[in-house]
Amino acid sequence: MPRRIRVSHIRAILDYQLELAWSLLDLHLTGLTDEECLWRPAGRGPHVFDDSGTWRAEWPETEDYSLGPASIAWLTWHIGFWWTTALDRSFGGGTVRREDITWPGGADSTRVWLVELHGQWVANVAALSDGELEATERTRWPFTGKPFHQLGAWLNLELMKNAAEIGYCRFLYATR
Repeated sequence: MPRRIRVSHIRAILDYQLELAWSLLDLHLTGLTDEECLWRPAGRGPHVFDDSGTWRAEWPETEDYSLGPASIAWLTWHIGFWWTTALDRSFGGGTVRREDITWPGGADSTRVWLVELHGQWVANVAALSDGELEATERTRWPFTGKPFHQLGAWLNLELMKNAAEIGYCRFLYATR
């Protein structure tokens, strides 16, 4: 029979994963320019567009490779999208729609936005008791009915994945 991991250990692991993933994202956001954000690494791929002064993100209907690579603007929007949605579903009113989440419009404002979301996530999760980390009540998106710590683990993985994609896109931009 597998040994059960204590919630305090799960919290420590989640905190460590988030710290590592956040460090990687911070590395790739440092020095990021508007031009890099809006550069498209291929002729197609998820991107953002200016809709009368509001930056909206394209939403692909598939994740097929033929879709093409995402721009940095879209990748940073995607981080903001899932953090905003997770915060809203877990700690807020649960009313935010994907269409409500817009890209800030530039590298500097994107950094500020992501730092704010990171701070909100850290503060809210730190305030949870061990019982709340194991409970399912706050896990409304996208893992309804699962322990909250599984949502935290998924968000850490998403952050690491998106940070790596941003870094790769910056390498491509630098060598174009």
